[in-house]
Amino acid sequence: MKYQLFRFAKGGKQATGMLVNDKHFDLNGLSVAMAMPTLANQSIDALLEDWSGSHLLLKELAKTVAGDSARASGSQLEAQVMHFKAPLGRPGVIYAAGANYRDHVEAMGRAFNMKLVLDPKAEGVDPWHFIKAGRGTLSGHGESVAFPPHTQKLDWEAELAVVIGKTASKVSVGDALSYVAGYSCANDLSARDNLTRAQVDQSSPFRFDWIGHKCFTGACPVGPYLTPAEFVTSPESLGIKLWVNDVLKQDSNTSNHLYGVAEQISYLSHRLDLYPGDILLTGTPAGVGMETGTFIAPGDVLKVWVEGLGELKTQII
Repeated sequence: MKYQLFRFAKGGKQATGMLVNDKHFDLNGLSVAMAMPTLANQSIDALLEDWSGSHLLLKELAKTVAGDSARASGSQLEAQVMHFKAPLGRPGVIYAAGANYRDHVEAMGRAFNMKLVLDPKAEGVDPWHFIKAGRGTLSGHGESVAFPPHTQKLDWEAELAVVIGKTASKVSVGDALSYVAGYSCANDLSARDNLTRAQVDQSSPFRFDWIGHKCFTGACPVGPYLTPAEFVTSPESLGIKLWVNDVLKQDSNTSNHLYGVAEQISYLSHRLDLYPGDILLTGTPAGVGMETGTFIAPGDVLKVWVEGLGELKTQII
C-alpha cells in the first residue's frame, strides 16, 4: 500500500502526517487509533534514522488505514486548511547538481553561445555539485518566500529531490539506490546576479559568490511529500514540470539526466559519507528564466510537479 509522508504545523509545533488513498492523516493520531505506539510522536527526521525499520511499520500502518477507514477517520486532516512545512525539520547537507539535464545544457549553450559538454561521461568529466545551506534555505509547500533584497534576477529551477535513508560510504552505482529513503519535489531558487561580484577582478578566485547565488531564506522549497523509494519504479523516468503564474516554463523528464541519481550518490559517497536526512537535488531541465532573461517578480506563484510525487507551490512576496 503506497503512502507518503509530510510535515505540518499543529498548535504552534510541527507534526508528521501520512497520505493514504489521497487522504491526509495525523500520524500520531493514527498510531494511537491503530495501536502502533512505536510511531507515536515521530518526526520524519527521526524515522529516517532507522528507515528500513520505520518503512516496514509505516507500510503496515498504511495497509491498516486503507482497510479500516472508520478507525482512521478521527485522524483525518483537511489539506485545504493545513499549513505544510518542508518534510524535514533538521536536514543534513543539501547537495545540488549543476548542469545535469541534457536539454538544459543545450538551451544554455544556445542562449549564451557557449560550447558546453553534452556527454560529460564520454569525456571523463565527473558530476558537478554545490551545496545549499540546510534549515536556513528550506521552505514548505504553500509557504511564502520573501524576495531577497540583494538580487534583481531571481530564477526558478524545478528539481527531483532525493533523501538519503542510511549512511552511504564509497557505494557502487549498482547499490546506490538502496541508500535512498525517498523522493520529493524541489525548487532550487537562484539569485543569478549574485554568482559573480563585478567589483572583483575576473582573475580573482574570490570573484564567485555561491552563497549569495544559492543560499537565502527559503531558497530551497521542498515537498509537499516524501514518497518512499519503494513506490518510485525508477527515478530516471519521471516527468517534471514548472509553472510561473500558471504559465508552463519547464517540461521535461528525468530521463534527460546526464548523470543518474545512482551515479551521483556513488560519486558523492566516494568523496565523503552521506547520512540519513541528507538531500540531493539532481539538476534542472531546460526552461529556466536565465535562458531568456525572464525572472521572478514579487507576487509570482511557482508550481513544481514531479510525476507520482505531488505538486509543490511557492509564492514569492
